[in-house]
Amino acid sequence: MALSRRQFVGGAAAVVAATGTTGFSPSAHPAALWREFASAPYTHPQIPYVGRAGAHAGARRAPRPPVVANAVTHGATPDGSADSAPAINRALTEAGERGGGTVLLPPGTYRIDDYLRIGHSGVVLRGAGSGRTTLLATRNLTELIGPYGSRYGGDKSSWSWAGGLVWLSPHARHASLTAAIRDRAWPFEGWTGNRRDEWTTLTTLRPARRGDRRVTVEDPSALRRGQLVVLRLADDSAHTLLEHMAGGGPGPEAYAWDDKTKLTSYVPYEWPVRITAVRGRTVTLERPLPLDARPEWDPRLVSGAAPLTDSGVVGLTLEAPPVAQSPHLLDKGYNGVTFQCAYDCWAEDVVVRNVDNGFGLVAASACTLRRTRVEGRGSHHPYFCREGAHDNLVEDFRIAARTVPAPAGTQLHGINVEGLSSHNVWSRGVMETGTFDTHRGMPFANVRTEITVENDGRHGGDASAGPLYGARFAHWNVTVTNGRAGLVKIDAIAPYSATVGISEVREFDQTDVPDFTGELHARVEAYGDPGSVRPRNLYEAQRELGRG
Repeated sequence: MALSRRQFVGGAAAVVAATGTTGFSPSAHPAALWREFASAPYTHPQIPYVGRAGAHAGARRAPRPPVVANAVTHGATPDGSADSAPAINRALTEAGERGGGTVLLPPGTYRIDDYLRIGHSGVVLRGAGSGRTTLLATRNLTELIGPYGSRYGGDKSSWSWAGGLVWLSPHARHASLTAAIRDRAWPFEGWTGNRRDEWTTLTTLRPARRGDRRVTVEDPSALRRGQLVVLRLADDSAHTLLEHMAGGGPGPEAYAWDDKTKLTSYVPYEWPVRITAVRGRTVTLERPLPLDARPEWDPRLVSGAAPLTDSGVVGLTLEAPPVAQSPHLLDKGYNGVTFQCAYDCWAEDVVVRNVDNGFGLVAASACTLRRTRVEGRGSHHPYFCREGAHDNLVEDFRIAARTVPAPAGTQLHGINVEGLSSHNVWSRGVMETGTFDTHRGMPFANVRTEITVENDGRHGGDASAGPLYGARFAHWNVTVTNGRAGLVKIDAIAPYSATVGISEVREFDQTDVPDFTGELHARVEAYGDPGSVRPRNLYEAQRELGRG
């Protein structure tokens, strides 16, 4: 759906009026790529549409459900003298069983010897502010649940990329996950169960194109307005779905997909989305399609796990003990806040300290992390986004410099995305350490914008997980304080990508080679001058353009 010239100008003016930072000014240099995008925002070849990323399509204010419980009255002790986890979990469960609401955690320090679980929709754990309410964790997830091996074999610990000491996941799905872990039947962690077979077809789709919001279904009888469904696209024997995710053309067609067993385990691609209207066989979706829906991929809308919706964590600090960081991939699970099989959920004004892994989005979609911070002794994944996580927004975030030197054999990634995750946004961030970690598994169509980074981390990812990048990664207005190009300037490695307004950089340390042969169709603009590019923030500009 193309915007007219009048709509484009009106949208740009709205950006200026609304933010004063992302619009055009007489001394600014409007990006040619932005003008192209504005004429075809849902189908641009290099820039994804992410203007509705985040909870409730990027709503500026999270819901504030009424207070239904105070954790102190349930037995939590704000002086840290006793284990408060049972009381807090009891209050959270009771709030959920009564239909939702806010559980208050007044100022103080609360020792937790267990992890906290939000398993019901509409439940918010609210502290008095990250500087006034502290959760002091004493045990890790290996101690609390058990060792968690990798479903792909080896001696790796899946607590290196999964789980949280505050864990938001629907009750039934969470119970099945932890039961599988205890049984050492290492599970898939997404929307359709531990073996990816717990789904029911609601209807099949007729052919549709990337960017369509209205789709035609064969049978609308099981669909209703407001329903959360999962779009399921299966790959074919020629791997044309994976080629499509990579942008198509000779390079992806020549790529050897069959031996990338970890990558091929990630398909079918699953994309949760809410239905906004059903009229006859025409269904309107909350967001435009991320990919084509072609007959050879058996496109259908299915039901998955009952989701966790409208739940959150606000105004607190979670602090783990300052033990040394574990060797790479052997984390014990001193992890922060993780959202799993969650939709329209959020964290705001939350700090995690001394954690193995900070904030997790695992098969989570349309969630917002706002004003979050990772600090302390250093983390493996300060932010991790994996297992088909889509349409999430991480804004006003900070990764603080580590307070102690990194032990030998450890690893630092930064803002991670992997596992076919798509249309996620990292906006307005300060990274005093870390990198733009794209962990193979061919994530695609993700945006990092208005970020300052001391680019000192490294990416990871098994060779069997396939390409580092799919199509339509956009790095827009990025200041690199140490001049390192790796994983920020991506025009020589990411197909159909946009590198716009980044600092002048050079390759050193980890240097990658393209996964695909031939022309990558990548674009570079305003290289060496991040402060000059307009709009300054690609996500904010897309939001305002849509309103214009």
